[in-house]
Amino acid sequence: MLEGLPPNGASHGLRLVASEACARAVADIVVETFDPAETAASAFEEPGGVDWAVEIFFAAAPDEAQIRALIEAATDAATASSAQFFEISQKDWVGASLAGLQPVRAGRFLVHGSHDRARVGVNDIGIEIEAALAFGTGHHGTTFGCLLALDRIAKRRRPREVIDVGAGTGVLAIAAARLLRRNVACGDIDPVAVTTARANALANRAGAFVRPVTAVGVRHAQLRGRYDLIFANILAKPLRLLAPQLAAVAAPNAELVLSGLLARDVAGVLAAYRAQGFSLAQRRDIDGWATLLLRRGGAAQRARV
Repeated sequence: MLEGLPPNGASHGLRLVASEACARAVADIVVETFDPAETAASAFEEPGGVDWAVEIFFAAAPDEAQIRALIEAATDAATASSAQFFEISQKDWVGASLAGLQPVRAGRFLVHGSHDRARVGVNDIGIEIEAALAFGTGHHGTTFGCLLALDRIAKRRRPREVIDVGAGTGVLAIAAARLLRRNVACGDIDPVAVTTARANALANRAGAFVRPVTAVGVRHAQLRGRYDLIFANILAKPLRLLAPQLAAVAAPNAELVLSGLLARDVAGVLAAYRAQGFSLAQRRDIDGWATLLLRRGGAAQRARV
């Protein structure tokens, strides 16, 4: 699944069925065009494995003509005309998001909704995250990439001080806390996301380790420290702006896991962090989104995995 950032209180939606290429193109152009706090887009395979569906959620009534023109520019007139607009309530938004939510496996982690608790295996680290008004169910390529990075890092070392900047649902902080059995600092600029992350931490038996706060970047007393593992799964522009802040709280041996990046954003983000003394150690691309693992010093590596 490919999604944008869920709006805080979606009231309107759009759905269309198309080929995989068209579905991804529509989801991409919506994510790139609209404010991510106001609009969410997801593209996913329909049952039967032939067609794909696109669902778009809006925080306010959209300009239908504008949206159809945007879809036509990304695909064709027939696809644009097939789009169906509808109104939804708050309850409907959560239910609609949950309906297509299947468990996601990322290494040792299995991110799932309450309806799939029985699918968590004995050796799995199950993380229960319901569809909610915050970003991060594990289905988006960025969250998935960060979970895979955490799984790989933990196989070669045990990070002692971890922070999740822009935590959304708190899935990354919860995953790190459950895996490492350590306190994980956690913050988000959105109070709705912070409330959601707190509830998720408690529901996942990580409430003692994860106590999210409302903060811009790391500007909060509870987030002061020196971290040897830093997660920031947000967007390209804030990632560039946060480079000095993250460098300031990074320990000498720190690793940074950055995501929320389209392929075209990678060069600019890398330039911002190279200026702070970091280099690329690994890059993973999933559904058109890049996840970067950075380390202090050394020559940047270009290899993809």
